[in-house]
Amino acid sequence: MPPRTLISAIAAGAAAGAAGTTALNAATYLDMSIRGRPTSDTPEKTVEALADKAGAHIPGEGDTRDNRVAGLGPLSGVLTGVGIGALAGALRGLGLRLPLPLAGLLVGGAAMAGADIPMAALGVTDPRSWPPSSWAADGVPHLVYGLVTVGVLRGLMR
Repeated sequence: MPPRTLISAIAAGAAAGAAGTTALNAATYLDMSIRGRPTSDTPEKTVEALADKAGAHIPGEGDTRDNRVAGLGPLSGVLTGVGIGALAGALRGLGLRLPLPLAGLLVGGAAMAGADIPMAALGVTDPRSWPPSSWAADGVPHLVYGLVTVGVLRGLMR
């Protein structure tokens, strides 16, 4: 595959990942609205743990620092979603073709792993202790992400 075509596939994947991330967020907010559950603070806790582990300082104090962490948590999710989409675009550009349900499951699973494995590795959460409702609250939006990302990617790469 010519480099320019591969770059186009990666760009299409990144755009598809952004669409998938929007769908994931919408599914999450819908779940929160229906069940009346609070937002998760694990993305922010992960940012804090990563900064501590890296020896990095998040600037500011009090509310200013808290607001930065509150922005960095969701931003890390956007970066994961766009990055997994770009990877899916690269693989599609290289010729990988899977049925939509399987591709959506794999892409959604990759995004879920990209979010949950660092959290578990940093001790922010332990997925082994999650009740089924927590697995559903995490898994369903990631499946929506995967299906939307793959669907949009296919549309962009026709």
